[in-house]
Order: sequence, then C-alpha cells, then structure tokens
Amino acid sequence: MDRPTLSTAVSRGHFPLKRAAALLAAAITTAVFCAADALAGSYPFGPRTRSVNDLGNQYVPFHAHLWDLLHGRADGGLFVNWQSGYGSSFLPDLGTYLSSPFALLVGVFPRHEIDLAVYVITLLKTASAGAAMAWLLMVLRPGRWWAAGLLGASCALCGWSLAVASYNPMWLDGLVALPLLCLVGEWTLHKRRPLLGVLIVALAWIANFYTAYMATIGAGLVLLLRLGLSGLPNRERLKAAGRAAGTVALGVGLAAPLVTVVYFGTRHAHPGRVVHFEPVPTEDLLARLLPTTYSFGSPALYVGATALLLALALPFHRAVPRRVRAGWTLLVAAVALSLQWQPTHLVWHAFATPQGSAYRQAFVLCALLVIAAWHALSYGPPDLRALGAAAALLALITAVASRSALVHPVGWAVLLLAVVGALGGLALLGRTEGGRRTVLAALALVLLFGGQFGEAMATSAVATRLRLGHMDDYAPWGQRQQRQAEAIAQADGWPRYRTDPGREQTVGNDPLLVGGQGAQYYSSLTSDVLSRALTALGDGWTSRGRSLQSLDNAVTDAIFSVGARVHSPPDPHQNWFPQNGDRLTVTRQDAPPLVTLRPPGASRAAFGASPYRNQELLLGARVYTVPRLTVRTSTGKPPRAGEARHPGLLIGAPAPGTVRKPAITARCPAGSEVYLWAPHYSGSARMTDGPTGRFRSDARVTKIAPMQRLGTVPASGHLRIDLTPDRTSRVPQGAVGCLDTARLHDAVEHLRATGATRVTVSDATIRAELPAGSKGTAVVAAPRIAGWRCAAGDADPVPAKEYHGLIAVPLDGSSTSLTCTFHPPGLRLGTTVGAAALLTLILLGALTAVRRRREIRPPAPMTTRPLERVSGAL
Repeated sequence: MDRPTLSTAVSRGHFPLKRAAALLAAAITTAVFCAADALAGSYPFGPRTRSVNDLGNQYVPFHAHLWDLLHGRADGGLFVNWQSGYGSSFLPDLGTYLSSPFALLVGVFPRHEIDLAVYVITLLKTASAGAAMAWLLMVLRPGRWWAAGLLGASCALCGWSLAVASYNPMWLDGLVALPLLCLVGEWTLHKRRPLLGVLIVALAWIANFYTAYMATIGAGLVLLLRLGLSGLPNRERLKAAGRAAGTVALGVGLAAPLVTVVYFGTRHAHPGRVVHFEPVPTEDLLARLLPTTYSFGSPALYVGATALLLALALPFHRAVPRRVRAGWTLLVAAVALSLQWQPTHLVWHAFATPQGSAYRQAFVLCALLVIAAWHALSYGPPDLRALGAAAALLALITAVASRSALVHPVGWAVLLLAVVGALGGLALLGRTEGGRRTVLAALALVLLFGGQFGEAMATSAVATRLRLGHMDDYAPWGQRQQRQAEAIAQADGWPRYRTDPGREQTVGNDPLLVGGQGAQYYSSLTSDVLSRALTALGDGWTSRGRSLQSLDNAVTDAIFSVGARVHSPPDPHQNWFPQNGDRLTVTRQDAPPLVTLRPPGASRAAFGASPYRNQELLLGARVYTVPRLTVRTSTGKPPRAGEARHPGLLIGAPAPGTVRKPAITARCPAGSEVYLWAPHYSGSARMTDGPTGRFRSDARVTKIAPMQRLGTVPASGHLRIDLTPDRTSRVPQGAVGCLDTARLHDAVEHLRATGATRVTVSDATIRAELPAGSKGTAVVAAPRIAGWRCAAGDADPVPAKEYHGLIAVPLDGSSTSLTCTFHPPGLRLGTTVGAAALLTLILLGALTAVRRRREIRPPAPMTTRPLERVSGAL
C-alpha cells in the first residue's frame, strides 16, 4: 500500500456510501438469517426449537433474570443472585453473559416472550457485525459500496457465526468488535478520534471480554500489516503503534471493574476438565471452508464462495500492488496456521484450552478472509487469469476436503451452484469495467447476490438441523414453564424460606427462568466451594460439576431453609424419562430460618465419603440409618467390584427378555424414608408402592445423578430396591440411607428455636436478629463463596468463616445481631484501575484541548506605543 493511499483512504470513502454499504450488509444478513430459520423450520418461524446446549441452559435464563432485574422482580441485585446455587456471585455472570449493550433490549419484550427477545438480540448482533465490517471495508479502501455490503454480510454470516455463535450469542459481540477495533487502529494511524477509540475498546471489552481479547489480537495484526505497508518512516510507525497500544490500555482500563471481577470469578470457579489441544486433520480444516459443513470440534471458516474466491485470487491479481498482495496473503496464511499449532492456539485462548469448541478464534480468520477479498475487488475485479488461478486453488481445496466426513451430499450441489454464480458474477463484473454496460452489471449483481443468499441460507439451515441431532435441546417458554412460574409465585416466601423449582428440571437454570430459590445453577463461574459442598451432600451435576441440580432431600431442605418445593412431571420435550402421568404439585414443610445456630464445640470434621453422614454434620443431629446392603445382579449373583479408581459394585443392564431385575436389599427401622445415593448409576430404581427414582450419569463422568427418595420402609423393616440400569453402572457400598423423620423434625424444631428471630436480605447484605446470649457459631444457609465479610453486633466486618462450605460467624454470647456483606472479588482492584484510566483519559483530553487552542489562537495584533505614533507623525 503506497503512502498516498494510506493518507487519503479515510477521506475517499464518503459517509453516504459507507452508510449505504452498512445498511445493505445489515439487510442481507437479516434476510438470510430469518430465511434460513424459516427453511429449517426453526423458532420463531417453525416448530423446531433454537434452544440447544448453552443457549437454552444459560443464555435464555440469564436474560430472563436480567428482565427481572430491570423490572424490579429479581431476588438479589448486581452483586448477589439469591435464586441460584443458594446464593451466587452475580457480577461475574453479568460480565460473562449479559454485559452487552444489546442485552438491555430484553426489557422491552414481555416476560413470556423471553425466547423471542433473545432471538431478536442475536439477529441484531449479527446484522450489526455485518454493518460494521462493511463500514470498515469502505474505510480501508475505496470501492463499490454494494460490494462492501455484500462482503460485510459474508463476514456476519460466516461459518463461525452460523454454527457456533448462534447458540452462544454472547460471542457475537466479538464479531461486532473486530471491525470496530480495526477502525480504532485506523484512527490511531491517522491521529483521529482518540477519545472515541478508547471508548470503543472499553465497550468491546465490557460487552464480552473473552472474544474482545481475540478481536484485539486480530485488530492488532491488521494494524501491524497496515503499518508495514504504509511506507511511513520507522519513527512514525513506532509512534502509531504506541498510540494504538495506549488506546487499548486505556480502553481495557476503563473496562477493568468488570473484567477483573470476571477474572477472579474464574479463579474461584469449579475447575472443569483439563483439555489437551489436538489439531484437526487437514481435510477437516479445509472442509470447513465449504458450505453446509458442520462439526463441533473443527474451525468453522466458511465465508461464502464469492469471498473465498476473491481471497484466493488476491495473490494473482496484477492490479493490486505486490506488497499488498503479499502482505494480506501471508497474514491470512499465518493466522490459519496459528489455529493448528498449540503454542499459538493457547495465545488465542488466553493460555487455556477451552472445554468446548477448541476454535473459538475462528471468527478472526473469517474476517481476515473477507478483508483480503475486499482488497482483491476494490482494485478492480480480478481478471480471468486471477479467477482461473483462484478456481484451481478452490478445486484443490475441494479435492482434499472430499476425504472428510464433514462434507454432506447436499453440500456438493450447493457448492457447485455457489461457485458458478460467484465466478460468473465476477467475470461479468470485470467486463463492465470502463464502460456503461448496464445489462451485464445487473446480471453480475443477480449472480453474486443470489449465489450468496442461497449458499448462506443453506449453510445456516443445515447447521440448525444438525445441531439438534448432536446436542441437548430445550423447549421455548410454554405451558410447562408458565405453570411452574405461577406455582412458585403462589408459594414464594423469600427470605423467610426458600421455594425450590424442583428436581424435574426443564433447563439448567430453572430458578432464573421460572423463579424460586434453589441449588440449581449452571454457569462457567459456578463456585468451587458450592460444587464440592453439594456433591458431598449427595447432589448431582452435569458439565463436570458446573451445572448443579436440585436436591430433593428432606435434610438438605432443612439445612438450606427450603420451605416449599415444586414437583413437576418429566419434561415432555425431553426423551430422558417417559411420562408417568404425574401432575405439578407443591409440597410445604416447616423450615429453619436462613441463619441458624450451632452450639460451641459442634463438629467441624471434614466431609467424608457418605453423603448421609455429611448431611448430619451440617444439620447437627444424627437422623440416618445407613444399613449393610445385599446386592444381586439379574442372574442372582453378587456383582463384581469396580476398579480402585472407580470403586463400587458393577451392575450391567439385563439381557433382553430377562424377567429378574438387579436388586438391593437391606434392613432399616420401619417407617423411615429410603434414599438411594448412586451417583454413577444410570437407569431407574423403585421400591414396591414407591415413586420411581430416575438416575442419569455417564461413563465419562461429565454428569452424575443426585440422591433420590424411593419411599418408606415397610413394617417388616425389610426393604428391596429393584434396579433397571440402561448401561453398566456402579452402586457404592453405602448407597442406601434410611431417614428417621421424627428425629429430623426434632432437629428442625431445635434450629428454629435457637436460630434467628428475624432475617432481612438485600442485594448483597444479610442481617439477622439473634436470641439474647447466643453462643457458638451462627451458620448462614448460603455457600461461603469468596467475598463475604461478616460482623457480630457492632464489631468490624472480617472475612466470613466457613462451616462445611457455608457462611459462619463465631458468637460469644454478647451479640444479638449479625451482618454479612458481599463484595465481589476483584471489584476494588478493577475500580482502582478504571479510575486511574479515566483520570488519565481526562488529563490527556485536557492537554489535547489546550494544545489545540494554542494552535488555532490567532496572532495578537501589532500595537504601537504613543511615543512611536508621535514620532512617526513628526
């Protein structure tokens, strides 16, 4: 790129043309997005749900909670979410899922249209990404506004957007941020809009710091290439790079109050599995450049045939300066290779391989392909030689990709039509250069726009349908959720007691979606202390401990002050368990207050292997009988023991036609309630005349089953549990616990009599009034996550103590009240950094304003002293 082009690139693109390109890109993106969903029969245009995986489990419920916050209906505020996980830190979740400016639009929709609100937000983000890219292209190089709009839509509708970000919409903020950050780089290059540049960086990092980090790396690479092609002296290049680095530093500094909170939230989160990066085969990598391919574990690099052919033609386009051709080609190739090399892979992902898709940075390569395509087109359409070379490269890519299982038969027809349309349109466009050949130009536009529209629509529709076959999916808001919400609202008594949405969950975050306050919670930031404590008490989870479930158990309900519980039939949308004819019911029980007392000397022994004994430790009373078990397989023989790493008794699925079932027998006091704890069992369990316990676990230990109530011990004291495993499962030795309900009632009455007489809860503060002379340990029925500080009476707040994972405050008998306040870890540090960045920005702005005033101040008029005037007159 020669110096005149660099210095005049911004001025050449007229504002009306940029605006037209941006609007066209947004319009194409919107039309394709909606048409593809209509073709796939997907919500809101058809019966198929969009809520797959994290979209249904996290994004929709968190937006429902944001709606409640905006309308003053949520339990909690910005600091603490009292509805999930018995009290979780909310600001890190806000920064991860809800900090995008687009998220606020959820407030204008009705609460029961939460799925439509999220769909519209996703659509607007995608369209905005296309508009931003089209605007950037017109700034980088002058060219046809409609071509910029077409390529801007190619970026917005790239494979990463359609296959990955469509159900992780918080990542779409990175797709919007990348072209905006490239614009900031252009401004720093030309010493323009320094304040706006800082604000855009801050907004990008606030909206979604995870993808903003990747977008910042991508924009930095673009700026370095622009500097290398500028022809500027090295001193000027260093100054421009310094300005860009300062802009990013100030912008990230302004975003620090949220970024540091999310960072420390991840530090305290339950660790997921350790993932080792393995690059995908070359044929799979190249296959993802083609339309209608889909895979969860490979980079989605599709950008459309037109953009891909233009990018492939760039090295052979003789109208483009050699340094520009070489620079952009090498940058695209280098980023493509960085996806497959572990050291650079780690750099892209902040030095931690993600547990899900390992190619979350693929949108950067998609954007670079589009920018390279624009450079090939903005200098004039490639000639037949360049197009022929591009077609040959595409044929080679297709030949290698044909060995991949990711290419489906329908893809070949779509690819053929798209390539014919793109090559024909570009060839016709080249013939219109230098003349007014309206018919040829119109035909070229029809081929280019029509080909892209059909190709992108087919790719999106195929991805939508294939996702439903590869991932869990969830129904949008309907009668089930409406009935649950109404039942919870009628039973709600917070903060006197909690109302649990129930064991039969609809999504991973039911309390956020339908209301109530329970153990259920699914987030990337689920605290380690909560996950470990609930697991020790017999709870189940998915996503390797980050998606906790409701624990339907009388003892834990007493421990966590659950006074009402919803019981729903299995979700009819799922096929995990058959419908059993049950109807939604609500059970109520007396519950201790949120703050209870444990006497001096109460056991603080560490949790052991038995969840029944662990529950008794927290309750402070012995209420279970844990009997010796006799276990038999369907053949009537004792099962064999598992390996040392996986202890327990192995029970296989009965052979088809087997009448006899595996069974567990034991003896317990008559009338006690029977619970079965089998975290690694998959199938059902049932006692005679008792409810059916349904267990879901897997061999990979990504999900374990919670403890289940199975009924009452008969008068004989002999109990039998029939098992129906659906695969080989493990049952631990201490699997059965028999609960003495009378002892539990006495324990609850004791906790009520000695506990707080009054409890008030605000966003981040718990206040409790205690009986006079209270000694021992006050235990708050909330997990002791990092950030809690407590004080008894008028004492100074200190970090809260821990009582088996719960908040604890020592009492000496002199205090009749306690106060616990939550401060999100990292907020103070982030606020300090943010204030320093803001002060620096204000000072720099003031200095700049003073300097400009001095530069534009007119020279002072010349004056003559009276004596000089007199002497002149003489």
